[in-house]
Amino acid sequence: MLERNPEAIEYVLHEAREHDVKFIRLWFTDILGSLKGFAITVEELEGALTRGMGFDGSAIAGFARTDESDMYALPDPNTFSLLPWRPRTNAVARMFCDIITPDEVPFEGDPRFVLRCNLERAAALGFTYYVGPEIEYFYFKDARSTETLDQGGYFDQDASDLSTDLRRESVLTLEELGIPVESSHHEVAPSQHEIDLRHTDALTMADTVMTYRLVIKEIAMRHNVHATFMPKPIANVNGSGMHTHQSLFKGERNAFYDSEAPQRLSTTARCFIAGLMRHAREITAVTNQWVNSYKRLVPRYEAPTYVSWATVNRSDLIRVPEFKPGREESRRIEYRAPDAACNPYLAFSVMLAAGLKGIEDHYTLPAPVEANVHEMSEAERKRLGIESLPGNLWEAIQITEKSELVSKALGDPVFTSFIENKKIEWEEYHSKVSDYEAERYLGVL
Repeated sequence: MLERNPEAIEYVLHEAREHDVKFIRLWFTDILGSLKGFAITVEELEGALTRGMGFDGSAIAGFARTDESDMYALPDPNTFSLLPWRPRTNAVARMFCDIITPDEVPFEGDPRFVLRCNLERAAALGFTYYVGPEIEYFYFKDARSTETLDQGGYFDQDASDLSTDLRRESVLTLEELGIPVESSHHEVAPSQHEIDLRHTDALTMADTVMTYRLVIKEIAMRHNVHATFMPKPIANVNGSGMHTHQSLFKGERNAFYDSEAPQRLSTTARCFIAGLMRHAREITAVTNQWVNSYKRLVPRYEAPTYVSWATVNRSDLIRVPEFKPGREESRRIEYRAPDAACNPYLAFSVMLAAGLKGIEDHYTLPAPVEANVHEMSEAERKRLGIESLPGNLWEAIQITEKSELVSKALGDPVFTSFIENKKIEWEEYHSKVSDYEAERYLGVL
């Protein structure tokens, strides 16, 4: 049974009374990262916080086998928040849940449990894992087309009033939910936007990413437009990524910083980066889990396609941002492959697992590649030992399926179900006749 703090439970009960809460949405995710949940009334809240609320797990795709259908959602009181877009009378709150079995033990197929296990592994080494994602998305006039709301570009201030207002309202809503926002801006592609969240521990951030995606869609829907985190909705423009800034702390000290080391990167940081690089191809099916994800990971659109690192070059898989003197706690690395539609619990798990493996096994970090890796010849990349990321989902699945690291990081139930789900997706995609094929061949063959 997961431990619950009686004081935290009492706080939730007090807040529910003070804010006239009538309904509480209990949220969790399936293996593919879709937000799931159900609502209870406030009369059931105390029992839910102490014992959990039962539900049929077999109804959730990729979640539980039929003979394991009885599950319980145990709310995490630390995630209690009012939903700002719901009425203040008979108000609605939400909490994220850990999934437990009837025997009151954590369900191994729960992505939140998977991340907890990897964070416990880091804690056993003395580390706290912090992440700060940059999450991109598009606004379209409806869900049936890719007609944009504006023609703005990177950091443009002349975007349409509607798209700017949508972003503003989204930031205010996130802050009402207690989610700190660092900045927001128009991205490179028309109608593409980004809101950057202040870094925090990985479990809190995974919950936050799920909330963020719902908020963006909710605000857009209230204004009769559509927001999407699809990695590459429009050809020939940039796709939507989730560049993830990462650091490890030991207490209050940033374990990635060393004032005497090259690039001021500690041995811990260098081994962590080396771990991410060595296992990058293995974890890509998790950080980029959709058929469409690989339409984003192509040259010329500021997305990585090769396994390299640098301090200034934005074409690399891993970038080490600069920081101002006196801000040593900001020393971090940016992993640029994940897209905005990944399951954050699983993506953070495999990135952390790869980095920790590098630390534990003392991986050696190759030299940074400050030249544009996309402009190198294939022979030059081969000479430098630069591998490519998987070119499509099928290639990624084949690599991940053989990965001991990913299998261990996700655990057998999630690993097996994830691979099975991804194979089904690839087979469905692979058997479809595309518009491209019809346009190219129908009239001439």
